[in-house]
Amino acid sequence: MSSQQKKLQFAPFSSFLDAGFWHKLSENKLNVYGLDETPKFINGFYYNGDPAGLPCRLNVEYSAFDKVPQVPSRCFRSHGVLHNMNTIDKFKECDHKELLENVGKKVWEDIVSKKIEEDPSLLSRFLLLTFADLKKYIYYYWFAFPCLCMPEDVTMVTDPVKLPDRLNSQQISELIAEYDKFQSTSTEFVGYFIIVQTKDSVVVDHLKNVESYSKDTCKIFFGFADPCTLDSNPGWPLRNYLLYISYHWGDKFKNAEILCFRDRSKDGVRDVSHSIILTLNISSTKTLTECPKSVGWEKNERQKLGPRVVNLSSSMDPVRLSESAVDLNLKLMRWRLLPELDLEKVAGTKCLLLGAGTLGCNVARCLMGWGVRHITLVDNGRISYSNPVRQSLFQFEDCLNGGKPKAEAAAEALKKIFPGVKATGISLSIPMPGHSVSDGSLEVTKNEVKQLDELVQSHDALFLLLDTRESRWLPTVMAAAYQKIVICAALGFDTFLVMRHGFHTGVDNPEKIAFSSTMSIPGDQLGCYFCNDVVAPGNSTRDRTLDQQCTVSRPGMSYLASALAGELLVSVIQHPLGPKAPADTSAKDEHLSQELSCNLGIVPHQIRCFLSRFHQLLPASMAFDKCTACSKTVIDAYKKDGFDFLLKAFNDPAYLENLTGLTQMHQETLDAEVWDYSDDEECSSMEIT
Repeated sequence: MSSQQKKLQFAPFSSFLDAGFWHKLSENKLNVYGLDETPKFINGFYYNGDPAGLPCRLNVEYSAFDKVPQVPSRCFRSHGVLHNMNTIDKFKECDHKELLENVGKKVWEDIVSKKIEEDPSLLSRFLLLTFADLKKYIYYYWFAFPCLCMPEDVTMVTDPVKLPDRLNSQQISELIAEYDKFQSTSTEFVGYFIIVQTKDSVVVDHLKNVESYSKDTCKIFFGFADPCTLDSNPGWPLRNYLLYISYHWGDKFKNAEILCFRDRSKDGVRDVSHSIILTLNISSTKTLTECPKSVGWEKNERQKLGPRVVNLSSSMDPVRLSESAVDLNLKLMRWRLLPELDLEKVAGTKCLLLGAGTLGCNVARCLMGWGVRHITLVDNGRISYSNPVRQSLFQFEDCLNGGKPKAEAAAEALKKIFPGVKATGISLSIPMPGHSVSDGSLEVTKNEVKQLDELVQSHDALFLLLDTRESRWLPTVMAAAYQKIVICAALGFDTFLVMRHGFHTGVDNPEKIAFSSTMSIPGDQLGCYFCNDVVAPGNSTRDRTLDQQCTVSRPGMSYLASALAGELLVSVIQHPLGPKAPADTSAKDEHLSQELSCNLGIVPHQIRCFLSRFHQLLPASMAFDKCTACSKTVIDAYKKDGFDFLLKAFNDPAYLENLTGLTQMHQETLDAEVWDYSDDEECSSMEIT
């Protein structure tokens, strides 16, 4: 076959995907796309200065998703469409021909309408079909670089000619200068242009200005930035360019001359001598009325038409992998069931768990499952041999040599389960009313109070998961003073209580509602754990027998109570009013279809379970103005006198009752009990019948 009959062949694009692209795709899948499979516009780029031997590459990086394209200097933009499928089956079953033709039609429309002349980069497009397995971090993908086929093969009139064989060194220098001047007028490098050569000069200009030059007085080359490094073949970007030339100029140019411009720099020396000039025989396609056939799916590593696979699980940080996997489980709920679920608010909630025993371990696990990243556990005990079977964060080895501190061991266990959690364990005794403080232990107690105060202030939500009633008093006072969310859980043998404390807004005289059994009590008027008591908390550990020293309850109770405690906190956080959410007191059938304020459902004040009957109640009660823990009198005294106030409460059993008015209320109750006997009643009662 003579050189005049040689069919022009093109070096196809090879996709080059940066690892950052997959990280960004994963992030977008989790945080933006969800289950949305609609096409997404992305950007890639190619470069016409690669060293010899490298393939014709299209690069897609982390910045591909930017709304304002970030194309590296001296590179050329390619417009992409991303189709990310939700399942591997959808990925396999996609109509690949239709996807390719849809992009091809856009190229054809832009050619016919001359939109190409306003934005020549529209000639270079790509299609990316993906499926991201975010549990294993395996990505399936298939690239296409859609090109429209000419009705007839394009043939070369002569063999390709190196640029120095057509232009002398002065003309080449002038070409480089004009090229740089041309590119400097645009915000990003233009990949398609014309070169106009006269006897005296060389000019580089935009495609839209072709008609302003006469081919009788000058030589016009159609130039493009060629990413190919082969001596005799142009790169893939020329294919759609040729259709544009043939459609608009095929009847005006007997032969089209194409400059495949390659701009390489090595050791600071610029070289364009490997650029080639093609003289092509192109027939006019002006009579075409339909979009030509599209081709362009990339071959895989086996040189077969098919997708590729990249496994990033081994190259990614295992901690980051676990964090993404945990996030994925939660975001699936948002994608499929609860679009309005605010997972970021849950993850950002700092939780303080007072008690690292049966309840503390299970609540921590539940919170971690919800994506809570900051958990602090406080306990002063050590792990005993009876603990691991019920306290889910401990093992037998933790009991040896006197037992590890519970709080620290629980925190370490959480980090082993999920390294992304910021878990801290603190061994700390909580001072309590009725447990007097001697002079010798005064400084220790003061430091314990100070440390607990700092912990309460630095967290958003408190869980009271302690063994005794009085140990819950000081955290309740502090939480009310600093306006924190409080969730309390307490176990009996076959009963348990889970409740949220009323939220103190800091308003001196909140407007009280008129109580009605049919109304919901606002969250800032709900009672705390102590509001139903008419006596101050005292020392409940004195003279305890063995069965009273341990929490004796049915084994399943702690799991039920812990789960409800964790879920109650999340429901409070998700409610539009947050901790001010009014208390729901019944789970009615209409709730299944009723539109509730909280996307997770009702938000009760208390959950009381009676396991012997597998029965549950949702009572609610208002705050007690004489409460020994959350009343305004107590909170004001704590804010004003601090440790001095607490010391009186610790040492004087009657102090809190006197302060809040409970003592006076008791006396008034006794005074009201009038034994009014009539004379007849007294006499008749003494008669002998």
